Amino acid sequence: KKTSLGATLLDVIQSGVENLDSGVGVYAPDAEAYTLFSPLFDPIIEDYHVGFKQTDKHPACDFGDGNAFVNVDPEGQFVISTRVRCGRSMQGYPFNPCLTESQYKEMEAKLSSTLSGLEGELKGTFYPLTGMAKDVQQKLIDDHFLFMEGVRFLQAANACRYWPSGRGIYHNDSKTFLVWCNEEEHLRIISMQMGGDLGQVVRRLISAVNEIEKRIPFSLHDRLGFLTFSPTNLGTSVRASVHIKL
Repeated sequence: KKTSLGATLLDVIQSGVENLDSGVGVYAPDAEAYTLFSPLFDPIIEDYHVGFKQTDKHPACDFGDGNAFVNVDPEGQFVISTRVRCGRSMQGYPFNPCLTESQYKEMEAKLSSTLSGLEGELKGTFYPLTGMAKDVQQKLIDDHFLFMEGVRFLQAANACRYWPSGRGIYHNDSKTFLVWCNEEEHLRIISMQMGGDLGQVVRRLISAVNEIEKRIPFSLHDRLGFLTFSPTNLGTSVRASVHIKL
């Protein structure tokens, strides 16, 4: 079996075959793979996403009321920083193993143009990894923003081809909003700040995702929700975390 883009079962399992200590070990080379290889993907999705059965259907996207989220540590006793992020894929493009270098570059150009048009607190700068000056690179390292070429799991999944072509980083002027372009996923959208004001972080993420989606359609599946390269990120693809004092 092959998808219409030529992806095979080997593309799906290759990372896990080469890395037997993988947590999951499978990746989707393109959107069609989730359907064509559903006998493999569906049980994994059900197990990882705790009970999302093959008969279940992901609800329509609804971020809910951002004002319902509060500051989880108003006195600043425990939480150092708060971060909420999600992954998104650009509609009409395959995932890493099936992407050509020209597609990587095309996606980076679209995303750079889109993000450069953001205003207000989301306004910032896009930094391509290709040709990045040493001082810019060091600044992004110091800010803990710079991502490096993928770990062995992504290398084995053919997620790092043509590196650093088509990859880039965007952050707003206040360094509370960040987008990674073509790291593991097409887009990794991150909202973060010092302290425990989860509400402010969530509202910024919702605003950013909605603004980007107005300009770039995201890949969406009727049953699985937002599609991603890694099946661990499917659905809402939202994850929240805090750094706490020990």
